[in-house]
Amino acid sequence: MKIRCLLFYFLFGFSVIMPAQDLKPSYVKYINEYADLAVKHMIQYQIPASIKLAQALLESDAGNSNLSRKEHNHFGIKCSSDWTGPCANYADDTPYDRFRVYKNVTESYEDHSRFLHRPHYSRLFKLDILDYPGWAQGLQDCGYATSKKYANSLINLIVKYELYRYDEKVEVKKPAPVAPVRRPVYIDHGLLYVLAEANDSYAQIAADLGFKVKKIAEYNEAPENRLLSKGDIVYLEKKLKKATQQYFEHVVKAGESMYSISQLYGMQVKSLYQINKKNFNYVLKEGDVLRLQ
Repeated sequence: MKIRCLLFYFLFGFSVIMPAQDLKPSYVKYINEYADLAVKHMIQYQIPASIKLAQALLESDAGNSNLSRKEHNHFGIKCSSDWTGPCANYADDTPYDRFRVYKNVTESYEDHSRFLHRPHYSRLFKLDILDYPGWAQGLQDCGYATSKKYANSLINLIVKYELYRYDEKVEVKKPAPVAPVRRPVYIDHGLLYVLAEANDSYAQIAADLGFKVKKIAEYNEAPENRLLSKGDIVYLEKKLKKATQQYFEHVVKAGESMYSISQLYGMQVKSLYQINKKNFNYVLKEGDVLRLQ
């Protein structure tokens, strides 16, 4: 797989390779404006600045959502029984959801930090403060948002905008991990994936990255006990229904299968058959041309 790289970064055993892509000016502006505040909160509350910025970008659309512009709520925090401040009605999970209203953005950042220090999120603070993938997955598992892609959305933002750089500015005492993760995580076709090592398995990948083995198998359309070879692509999120825009067709090479081609382009196998109007009895031949969109 060809990957155009802008960045090769090692952090807590992770390496991330990012393809060339345009950055949103509004997101860059937001990061420049609030990065110092996020770093300040990292020092005071032990919440990664990368996570705080990624959540703010995602929840407020870089300060452009109605909730953030009108109510200064940059983290989508709803009113609860312990909230004594004002509330405003905005449609979210229901048309009548009530969200917290703040006097300014600084107050929103402060409340977010205190919100994450509730007992419900206590397990996050057992993670290495530089382990932003763990924090992202932990927020999803704790139910901060209802989206099943919440963790990946945060990780994508952190990688794309290099938000982990702000974590590095803070001197923290890092506890030695029980089992250091040394597995590169890549991005291509807009999907997160890893490359299998020799004698690898979905179970080992799931354990290394904090995923459920069932999910890894589902994402890759394969049984949980599938045998992996060195270099096999293993996706960490659901594959696409068609290839990304720059890939239109594929010329079949010797030894390839519909499954291996689907993995190469991050496509679902069923979609590859449907786009090419083939049934599951179709046998590939070297030189066949398959459509990818």
